[in-house]
Amino acid sequence: MTAPTTAVAPGRTPPAVPRATPLAGSVTVTARPDAADGTGLTAATAFTVAADEPVLPGHYPGFPIFPGICLVEYVHTSALATVPGGPGTGPQLAAIESTRFTGAVYPGDELTAELAWKQQPDGWQCKAVVRSPRGDAARVRLRYRTTTAPAAGAEGTTP
Repeated sequence: MTAPTTAVAPGRTPPAVPRATPLAGSVTVTARPDAADGTGLTAATAFTVAADEPVLPGHYPGFPIFPGICLVEYVHTSALATVPGGPGTGPQLAAIESTRFTGAVYPGDELTAELAWKQQPDGWQCKAVVRSPRGDAARVRLRYRTTTAPAAGAEGTTP
């Protein structure tokens, strides 16, 4: 599949292209990064796996399990919503540094993600733990490049 292209006149800005995502539901930010709280740059989000998520019917028929790649997408969406300095820093996913899936996620599960941000020379590293009602479901570490430098003094620590 190739991305659609749009002809743009010189000096004009191309139209924004919505970000594709396999998640049908929305991610709710429950805590934004705040270095002043003494715990470093941490954030939290919530997401409910709806029974009608489009990825469920084929994964697996008769016994739906939310795919691991969708947990990575949940963390990525959470990271874009909570990146220190805000989305105006132009965060771009540079790498999926590691993933570990530690528990199944089912339709109806209410997920939470705890994100810890650490400043890097070219942007940010985000470590996340995703939990379901049964306990840990995944650990994901992502790295982001930013188009503008992180704010001075925005260094964080990770738990």
